[in-house]
Amino acid sequence: MDNSSQLCKLFVGGLNVDTDDDGLRKHFEQYGQLTDCVVVVNKQLQRSRCFGFVTYSSAEEADAAMAARPHVVDGTNVELKRAVAREDAGKPEALAKVKKIFIGGLKDDIEDEHLNEYFSQFGEIEKAEVIAEKETGKKRGFGFVHFTDNDSADKAVVLKFHNINGY
Repeated sequence: MDNSSQLCKLFVGGLNVDTDDDGLRKHFEQYGQLTDCVVVVNKQLQRSRCFGFVTYSSAEEADAAMAARPHVVDGTNVELKRAVAREDAGKPEALAKVKKIFIGGLKDDIEDEHLNEYFSQFGEIEKAEVIAEKETGKKRGFGFVHFTDNDSADKAVVLKFHNINGY
């Protein structure tokens, strides 16, 4: 899955056991064109596992659905969040609701403003900081970006690798 399509896929949790693909589609297509919509089913029991995925044709449509939280589908409040790659899904950090993300591999010429400028494409930033040693002021090669909303942090993390100032 490439970077932009990764931002189009959303996880929908806590579904009503009676919600099917059509019910899910009916609710979420009001925010944009869906390229995929599935309620995950236990094949042996032939019943819903009460979660699913919706994939929009553009990241902007997925953003619109995220901005419209909370969602109620078939009378049930559901949780909506960015879908995480299957290999990362078991990691506890994939489930965390965080607004602060770690940025590693920063070169010496990267400043707070560069982080702010680059990561603001994912949402409003409270603070961006490149960490330096207190005594010497020497940069330590990492930093943090604090977003105002956890979905902005999720969007940035889903992409994994970022190119800032050519690095």
